[in-house]
Amino acid sequence: MKIAPGCALFLSGCAGTQSVLNADGPSALALQNLIFLFFAVCGIVFVLVMGVMTWALVRERHAPAGQPPIERSMGRIVSGAVVATFVVITFLTAASFYATPSLDRGKADLPTILVRGQQWWWQFTYLDPDPAKTFQTANELHIPVGADVRLRLEASDVIHSFWVPNLAGKQDLVPGRENGLTLHASKAGVYRGQCAEFCGLQHSHMALLVVAEKPEDYARWLNAQRGPAAVPAESEAAAGKLVFMRKPCSACHTIRGTEAAGTTGPDLTHVGSRSMIGAGLMENTRGSIAAWIADPQTLKPGNNMPLVPVTSEELRQLSAYMSGLQ
Repeated sequence: MKIAPGCALFLSGCAGTQSVLNADGPSALALQNLIFLFFAVCGIVFVLVMGVMTWALVRERHAPAGQPPIERSMGRIVSGAVVATFVVITFLTAASFYATPSLDRGKADLPTILVRGQQWWWQFTYLDPDPAKTFQTANELHIPVGADVRLRLEASDVIHSFWVPNLAGKQDLVPGRENGLTLHASKAGVYRGQCAEFCGLQHSHMALLVVAEKPEDYARWLNAQRGPAAVPAESEAAAGKLVFMRKPCSACHTIRGTEAAGTTGPDLTHVGSRSMIGAGLMENTRGSIAAWIADPQTLKPGNNMPLVPVTSEELRQLSAYMSGLQ
């Protein structure tokens, strides 16, 4: 009776927002079918091996005393096993090669997003033939439902690996080299991704979200993101903007529509509209923003944001300004 709860707990990890067995895109579906194929073939091989072993043990136990081993029969069995092993491995290898092209099946003229892996966050640049329409976000990738989106994968420091299990397989981001990946979401939803290549101290805190939206919602999001930062409507937020420009923040971050044009850290033009901060470390609330500004090294040791001394009043003003950047 205790087996059923254990099985339910084990199987609960086979679905969800970050599971290869819950495919919501063509690439992920091809890989899911490949997993099922491997599981079925390996299961059959296991059953056959166990059956032959059981037969050999039973046969040995009931063999007449003094009977010499039947070497010719055993030789045929071993030879058959070698041939079967070769056939199975060849078949599974061919199936793997057949599934691989699905990772990068997009055409050259698809909408393209430049994905750059950093220690330890994700930079997304939405490319457009018109440079005025190109913009950057961080850690939260938006795509339209039912359409292929081309990702250009690059790394600025060490090797990272882009992996959104529900939508596609893993693809490495290698410094000095450009790789490609095609994302396609079959239905709207929020899909969690993760860096899948150890990249340093905060590797486990390098998550991302893929937000798949209806085409009309995605178009509205694009137009909003291309615009400049919101002008603070409240006095506290307006004071926070002055603090941001006066402190070293503006040397590391860009806020379009202001004098801040730093490129070291994430673009913060619309940071208030994102779900998470710190590459999935915390939910994006005013309190989380204040905690991050106050002591980023305690929350995420080793990241590139230095501790910027601010007073409690300046911290309240900065958090009001940042959370208002919708």
